[in-house]
Amino acid sequence: MSLILSPSLLSADFGRLNEEITLLNESEADWIHVDVMDGVFVPNISFGFPVMKTLKEKSFKPLDVHLMIVDPDRYITRFREAGADILNVHYEACSHLHRTIQSIRKEGMKAAVTLNPHTPVSMLEEIVKEVDMVLLMSVNPGFGGQRFIENTYDKVSRLKEMIERKNANCLIEIDGGVDLTNASRLREAGADALVAGNSVFSASDPKSMIQQLKNS
Repeated sequence: MSLILSPSLLSADFGRLNEEITLLNESEADWIHVDVMDGVFVPNISFGFPVMKTLKEKSFKPLDVHLMIVDPDRYITRFREAGADILNVHYEACSHLHRTIQSIRKEGMKAAVTLNPHTPVSMLEEIVKEVDMVLLMSVNPGFGGQRFIENTYDKVSRLKEMIERKNANCLIEIDGGVDLTNASRLREAGADALVAGNSVFSASDPKSMIQQLKNS
């Protein structure tokens, strides 16, 4: 399977959002990564349902929605209605993760669980067979443009080993500080999908950067 690339709109120019979405539609990007922050679970606030509605109307790509919010169960149906194709919830934000995963799938979305940098992959032993994807944060969540955490390579390898040992069928996605210096090594460690924000939208030719990252 070829490497999946999910550019993060958090690093896009919101004043030119329509043009940025058109750029992604015309690129080799597979998904569009949408970071939703509430200012409580993480120290930042991003966009919500009105922007999601616009994205769904304009985008030709699946929306890979990453909820960095407390009590995500309250909004599962609303995010499906807003157009989410994949819904990522944080392990650290869910009191009853299995129930949350079931609710996401019941709404017809792909279910993904996200781990913060400090959370070991062993916490997913009992749930990894139930999810479509695990997202590993390779920076502390909340802000774009942070430096990549080097321990992520080992974490990806440990997660890949667990998935194979459990005979699970889920993807591994990496989010944070992804660029041409680490994309190839992440792929070698076992990553299936990469989220790239700053490295794409700060590039002189974002479409070319997307292509280069996918071919890492």
